[in-house]
Amino acid sequence: MIKRTLAGITLSASLLTPLHAQAPAAPTPASFEIVDVHSSPHRKFPFSDGGSLHGDRYVLRQATMVDLISDAYGLEPENVQGGPPWLETDRFDIIAKAPANTSPAVLKQMLQAVLANRFKLVTHTGSKPMPAYVLSLIGDKPKFKSSEDTSNTGCKPGPMSPGDPYIPVYCRNLSMDDFASNLHLMAGGYLDKPVVNATGLDGTWDIDLHWTGRGQLEKQGADDISIFDAVNKQLGLKLELKTAPRPVLIVDSVNQKPTPNRPDLEKVLPTPPPAQFDVATIKPGQPGGKLTGNISGTQINLQSVTLKFLMSFAWDLNPNDSEAIVNAPKWLDSDTFDILAKAPVETVTGSAKMPSHIDIEDLQSMLRALLIERFQMKVHTEDRPINAYTLIAVKPKLKPADPTSRTQCHEGPGPDGKDPRLTNSNLNRLLTCQNMTMAQIGDELQRVAAGYIYNPVLDATGIPGSFDFTLSFSSADKMSPGAADPAGGDSGASDPSGALSLFDAVNRQLGLKLDKQRRPVPVLVIDHVEEKPTEN
Repeated sequence: MIKRTLAGITLSASLLTPLHAQAPAAPTPASFEIVDVHSSPHRKFPFSDGGSLHGDRYVLRQATMVDLISDAYGLEPENVQGGPPWLETDRFDIIAKAPANTSPAVLKQMLQAVLANRFKLVTHTGSKPMPAYVLSLIGDKPKFKSSEDTSNTGCKPGPMSPGDPYIPVYCRNLSMDDFASNLHLMAGGYLDKPVVNATGLDGTWDIDLHWTGRGQLEKQGADDISIFDAVNKQLGLKLELKTAPRPVLIVDSVNQKPTPNRPDLEKVLPTPPPAQFDVATIKPGQPGGKLTGNISGTQINLQSVTLKFLMSFAWDLNPNDSEAIVNAPKWLDSDTFDILAKAPVETVTGSAKMPSHIDIEDLQSMLRALLIERFQMKVHTEDRPINAYTLIAVKPKLKPADPTSRTQCHEGPGPDGKDPRLTNSNLNRLLTCQNMTMAQIGDELQRVAAGYIYNPVLDATGIPGSFDFTLSFSSADKMSPGAADPAGGDSGASDPSGALSLFDAVNRQLGLKLDKQRRPVPVLVIDHVEEKPTEN
């Protein structure tokens, strides 16, 4: 049962209690020692990251209110219903102090207290029929074994070699409820709805599973295996998309702006120094080597990676944008390197969603420091005129939205259930949005179509209000050379393969146009960089 934060004390029984026999006081809700709550800094491709302890410091970054409620109550985001329009757009960082041995369950209670005290969150529980993948047992018993070793819990990816058609995963000491949640996260390319456990299996289990990624399914031929077939054949279970009542948490009210941090916050919760690798080796990559990367615990292993790729990640740039880095020598995108580095233990966290991972901002900070030191790099940021897009109105074909509904976008069909991806594999992107202003549409296109849109889109439509729409298009890699970046922002002709560019889709389906212009945009300028790194 989902419980409301700081639920009220029931008084009816106390009226029957004699005055000299007082009822015991309710336990004090768990709370962080110190809490910093602030709006997240802008990130090109934001996602919620963290939600566990670094030593005695709790860090959760780039979290929407839906993410915060989901983490605090252990819910799938879809099970958070109601609330104001901004619930899935505004992002927050929460940095707090708690005892180093605080359990995940108590951390959730502490986060609940933050939501109640700083955002004045008020909720109630309910039930709503919602689509979900139901995981059920086919026969009398499964094809996996009960856990014997309970010292290790969670799911970890197995080793993969170049050209390996399968994604191997090993889960240990998991309840079926936890496995269902992990399966939804691991196989998100197939499972766009939560997975609900209906196996009836109690206890904890050890489960080995491998499948072919959704994007590789058509390429593997006879060797491929979808997540549905893998679950069936390897585990003796069945995954079916059904609609069933699910418990939900309904947001009655919540403040968009949190209460202020305490004035002496920097003194009592000082910002730690930027994270740096404990040790790192950089070697030339093998000629013709394939780009690979792996993070395991505190170890980062990158093979055949270019300096441009590393800089794009470290400075939060779009790797598709050839103008994002200025004064780049030609070798920046051709010379490759192998990097083996060890991160400090305190940068590694674990949570139910992402067991054993490195905080993304710490990793970016460590890479920036490493590249600056080892390649003797000097850089600065400035505004320079480069290519960008402006959204203009042609013949708008947008449906006015309910202004009280949540502003949100998801990959998949709209209310009509139509999915062009099923009949044309080249139309592999399907974006469904609701309650979006013109400016928000421009922002969303930069996030979801990074192969086309590299910089912020300027709204020049002059159209007020908000709208619902579905947009079907092809990812940039599906387009013929040059078709993904026409000079005017609209090629006006279909690709011979049946693919449809983002520009054509916006024009034909929304009645808008993305017009290419040159205007000042922040870029990273290289003042100096050495082609060979300093000695290890």
